[in-house]
Amino acid sequence: MKRFFLYTLLSFFLLLPSAGQASANSNDSIRLSLLTCAPGEEIYSLFGHTAIRYENPSQGIDVVFNYGLFSFNTPNFIFRFSLGETDYQLGVTDYERFATEYTFYGRSVWQQTLNLTNEEKAKLIQLLQENYRPENRVYRYNFFYDNCATRPRNKIEESIAGKVVYPIAPQDGSRTFRDIVHQYCKGHPWARFGIDLCIGREADQPITQRQMMFAPFYLMDAFDGTYIFTDTYFRPLVKTKEKIIDVTPEPDESDWMPTPLQCSLLLFILTAAATIYGIRRRTGLWGIDLVLFGMAGIVGCVLAFLALFSQHPAVSSNFLLLVFHPGQLLFLPYIVYCVRKGKKCWYLTLNLVVLTLFIMLFPVIPQRFDFAVVPLALILLIRSASNLIVTSKKK
Repeated sequence: MKRFFLYTLLSFFLLLPSAGQASANSNDSIRLSLLTCAPGEEIYSLFGHTAIRYENPSQGIDVVFNYGLFSFNTPNFIFRFSLGETDYQLGVTDYERFATEYTFYGRSVWQQTLNLTNEEKAKLIQLLQENYRPENRVYRYNFFYDNCATRPRNKIEESIAGKVVYPIAPQDGSRTFRDIVHQYCKGHPWARFGIDLCIGREADQPITQRQMMFAPFYLMDAFDGTYIFTDTYFRPLVKTKEKIIDVTPEPDESDWMPTPLQCSLLLFILTAAATIYGIRRRTGLWGIDLVLFGMAGIVGCVLAFLALFSQHPAVSSNFLLLVFHPGQLLFLPYIVYCVRKGKKCWYLTLNLVVLTLFIMLFPVIPQRFDFAVVPLALILLIRSASNLIVTSKKK
């Protein structure tokens, strides 16, 4: 999944002569391969990347078909991405340019040469050419179900004259989308925390081996053991596999950064200390509440927006809305008013009950949360409780 400006789109007519030769079964030297690229450091590249390489020596063609092109400069990109209305497109770039880029960024690339007949090669080239037409190359991207890995897989399957049988995976149905997200976010705790905030319980449902192929390396591993069955014979899908770009990433020398859990624990300690001070002085610390409930409300507005309006399939049912919800922001003026006037706040009473239930039921809620959420929920809980305690003492 690379930035739009990194690629040079090759002229469509350069590909046409090779398609004719392949369809005529006159050039066995044509090679089509699945490329799998190592993860990068940017959040959009943490999961790696998949592309299709097309080589035709007789025509001097060596290009890469890439379904991961997008542009941050697209109008309203962030807003459209949050709505699940991000448009990606198929692009074509010269292999040498592709290899130079991945070598520069220290990302290795594996090549699986596909074991296709000449007819199947011709069909796949035709499908890619048709997909590359200006009216066809743009598609609605979906991170889990329609991305730069699933599109090449589907085109390859469509080109094969036979039944594609994937190996039986022992992990079939034993993993979830969230499991795979965590696997590839290792070493990037803030990226993992942000994704965990946004995706809901749908991401914790068991998924099939085919659904796991949204991640490029799961697709590569599946292709290694896949066979093509026809009425008379069967053959492996992958003829050969090699590491065509072998680089060692430079060690991460970035400055140390605290994790979300460390930050939330520190904030909890500071809030608890201030709360104890406020209770002893019998005073409401409305300035602290303004910041804490305000931030919780802003996060809640984002989560509610995703749940109600986004087309992303894994964000609609999010139990974190029990902690972070728009009500924290909507009722903030009323909270501050009650604290300053020393009046009992019914909203804080309700908030205390909901947050207590969330903490108590945390282990059995059918959604996995980043543990950094617990101190944050406790912060809102003790602030709600302390204000009720202070107002009751004043009476």
